[in-house]
Parts: sequence; C-alpha cells; structure tokens
Amino acid sequence: MSSIVISGDTSGAITLAAPSVAGTNTATLPAAAGTVMVSGNMPAFSYYLSSSQNITAATWTKITFNTKTFDTNNNFDSATNYRFTPTVAGYYQINVIYASNSTGSNPIYSAVAIYKNGSALNYAYQGTSAAFACPSISTIIYFNGSTDYVEFYAYMYGGTGTLQAYGGSLYTYVGGSMLRSA
Repeated sequence: MSSIVISGDTSGAITLAAPSVAGTNTATLPAAAGTVMVSGNMPAFSYYLSSSQNITAATWTKITFNTKTFDTNNNFDSATNYRFTPTVAGYYQINVIYASNSTGSNPIYSAVAIYKNGSALNYAYQGTSAAFACPSISTIIYFNGSTDYVEFYAYMYGGTGTLQAYGGSLYTYVGGSMLRSA
C-alpha cells in the first residue's frame, strides 16, 4: 500500500512526497480551507430494532435502536440514550423507517420523527387502513461535531390492542453517513 507523507516546518510550508510507483497517481485537493475528508474519517452507521417495541398510543415514543449493522466511528449509543452524536462536524444524510404494527383494530395513522438536540426536526406520517404501515424520513442535517445529536421517535394514533414498532433488520431501522465536512 502506498502512502503520502506530509512534512512541515515552522515557516508553514509543507512538502508532499509520493512513493515511487509505476504509473500516475493524482490527488486533487479542494481550493478551500478546512479539513480534507477521505473515506476513513467520514462517519457512517446503520442500526435496527432487534425485536418489537411497544408504542404508547397517541404519544411520541423513542425508538430503541439496539442492534448494530455497522458504525464506522462508534457515534451511535445503542444501549442508553439510543442516539447518534457525531464527533466530526459536517452535513449528514439521515434515514429512518419505522414499521408500525397493531395487534388489534387498525390505527388511523403512524408517524416517525427525527429529533435534534431534544426538539422535533422532521416528521413523516402515513395514513393506514391496515394493521401495518411504514412511514420513513430521509433528510440532511448539520452537526457541530461535539454536542449535536439526533434521536428517533414513533407515534401511532387510533387502533386497539398492542401498538408496536415492528422489530427485525428488515423493518425498523436507521442509518446515516457524512456527506461533507462543515
């Protein structure tokens, strides 16, 4: 594997030295100040709800995403707060789908929400005439890289019996990845 060595001195000048290899290697740097992002430092994650979670009727209930598919920077708390708190500032694509299920009569609608720093940021509602619905959200969010976080909430209105976020890797899940630095 090749590497690039960057050396500097007190004058502020840097030297880029590429290893001797056959062929041409090109690295294009943006004409902007800030951090150069490469795939190794752009956080990405995917989690799902491992088993069904009861949802209190007509109440926003936090979804307890507890099973990791991957988490490249370990920024998702899947044991205590069930939230994503990236440590790299920038713009992130966040996606969440919530499979709602009712064991009794059908709910009127189901909804999913993204909360940023404890306040609702985006909602998605889906009316239903069946026991099963899958509202979803996909949005881009700016994070400051230190204190900003997102959590995910489910809502069901109407229906009887047990209202649930349906568990399993194919049903209720969340994922995100960094698009660009701040």
